Amino acid sequence: MLEPRIKGAAFGAFLLLGSLLGAESAIGVNWGTVSFHKLKPSAVVDLLKDNKIEKVKLFEAEPDALRALAGSGIQVMVGIPNDLLAILSSSPAASDLWVRQNVSAYVGKDGVDIRYVAVGNEPFLTSYAGQYVNYVVPTLLNLQQSLAKANLAGSVKLVVPCNADAYEANLPSQGAFRPELTDIMTQLVSFLNTNGSPFVVNIYPFLSLYGSSDFPQDYAFFEGTTHPVTDGNNVYTNAFDGNFDTLVAALTKIGYSQMPIVIGEVGWPTDGALNANLSAARAFNQGLINHVLSNRGTPLRPGVPPMDVYLFSLLDEGAKSVLPGNFERHWGIFSFDGQAKYALNLGRGSKLLKNARNVQYLPSRWCIADPTKDLSSVANHFRLACSEADCTTLNYGGSCNGIGAKGNISYAFNSYYQLRMQNSQSCDFDGIGLVTFLNPSVGECRFLVGVTDTSFAKFRACSNRLIYLVLVLWGLRFLGVY
Repeated sequence: MLEPRIKGAAFGAFLLLGSLLGAESAIGVNWGTVSFHKLKPSAVVDLLKDNKIEKVKLFEAEPDALRALAGSGIQVMVGIPNDLLAILSSSPAASDLWVRQNVSAYVGKDGVDIRYVAVGNEPFLTSYAGQYVNYVVPTLLNLQQSLAKANLAGSVKLVVPCNADAYEANLPSQGAFRPELTDIMTQLVSFLNTNGSPFVVNIYPFLSLYGSSDFPQDYAFFEGTTHPVTDGNNVYTNAFDGNFDTLVAALTKIGYSQMPIVIGEVGWPTDGALNANLSAARAFNQGLINHVLSNRGTPLRPGVPPMDVYLFSLLDEGAKSVLPGNFERHWGIFSFDGQAKYALNLGRGSKLLKNARNVQYLPSRWCIADPTKDLSSVANHFRLACSEADCTTLNYGGSCNGIGAKGNISYAFNSYYQLRMQNSQSCDFDGIGLVTFLNPSVGECRFLVGVTDTSFAKFRACSNRLIYLVLVLWGLRFLGVY
């Protein structure tokens, strides 16, 4: 029974790939909102349009963002958080409700151009220890039926963003999915192929460099390397191509050698770790964009680059977890307030990024440590400030790491002060804090001023998901469905 399935899959994927040969790869962005200082969604959409970014990926269906995207012409991938997979996999009614509230409610004339629904975010990640694995395919099947009921199955495609740790190999040509994932991946890719969806993968050469002192630094970039990887007749000079072709080989092993691939996340942080800086981020992202738009492809897919590439990310997110590393809050090609960090040509005509317009800042004032006061008892105040605000640039490898002890205290105080919307009491610190109208920024170490359109996005997002789950469970139980 296996051989006919493989042949059918190969033929279907061949047709899909053929349609891609005449299509140009598009550069999109991930729009994350886990930030203490959050721009108005309308300002972010204007930023996307001003930079001619035509594709955006959201990590969940945030109503404010979706409303702002309506009528923009920007193609949208909207995500479903992993913590919703359990109920969506077990309840068709919950699936119908999710589609109704988060897709049907926004599409249509002058609505949101939703092209994809991302089911989960890296649900096969090794660190999750398999807790989401068995929910993925049932969720896909339920959502596909829900989209069909809403007459959206032809225009909205389901995908599953996977981390590159879903596959492994010593050489790209030996690529294979992790043994415990082979069956589930075969089911997943069969579903994607049948429904005309691409395989979405997140590739991060920075994390390879960050995680291993033996990883050749120049192999992470696109300017050539003194440590190429030779794989038979193929020679790999950058980690991106090697990783991509490892996935191609893994897909080939399960019978889908021509499956279209989208890069759901790829990028380089600008702060918070060694090798995370402006020049490295610009070199990587520009090298990536040039490489993809050249249509060179990779050794296993010459002339066929990824279908689309979504840079991670659009904006810095100062409220993200730093469990993976302090760099997690500094992936943006723009700072939190929509200001370009470095020159980047997205291949859309302009060689420079355009800054966000009409950003509403708080007054130009900062909180610093009073230089006339004794700072010997400041430790608890410092810990308090950094436990709530973002102080990741102060750590080893960060842009503010070299500003000295007093500078560190002032940076922490100011971060807390801006987070608290410049409330006068938030710069007291038992009399040690002092409000100043002189910008204390030093070199690349920027003492920020908050924006007036701020919100605790991470807490709102969590509460929204919780409210959704509670309402769904209550409603379905009331109806006797769940």
